[in-house]
Amino acid sequence: MLQAAEIQQRFSQIQQTVNQAEEVTRNDQGAPSEIRDCIQKIAHEMPQAQRVMQSNDQSRIVECIDRLEEMGDEAKRMCRSQQPSPQVASVVTRVHDVLSDLKHQLH
Repeated sequence: MLQAAEIQQRFSQIQQTVNQAEEVTRNDQGAPSEIRDCIQKIAHEMPQAQRVMQSNDQSRIVECIDRLEEMGDEAKRMCRSQQPSPQVASVVTRVHDVLSDLKHQLH
C-alpha cells in the first residue's frame, strides 16, 4: 500500500494532468462537447477529492480514486468513438492513465 505522502504526491500530479486536459479541451474548438463535459466533471470533483486525500482514510481514498478512474474510463471511451484531435485524445489518455495507475497501486 502506498504511504500517505506518496498518495498526496500522486494526487498532485493527477490534479495537474486534469487541469491540462481541461485547458486543452476548452481551447480546442473541435473537441466534442461530451468529452469536454466529461473532463470538466472530473475537474469539478477534484476539490472534494483533495479533501478525501487529506483525510488519510484509506477506504474513502480508494473509493474516490475508483470513482475518478471510472470517469476517466468514460472519457477514454468517448475518444474512441468520437475521434477528437490528437491533442485532445492525448490529454484524455493521460488523465485516464494517471488515475488508472494510482487505482491499481491502491488495490
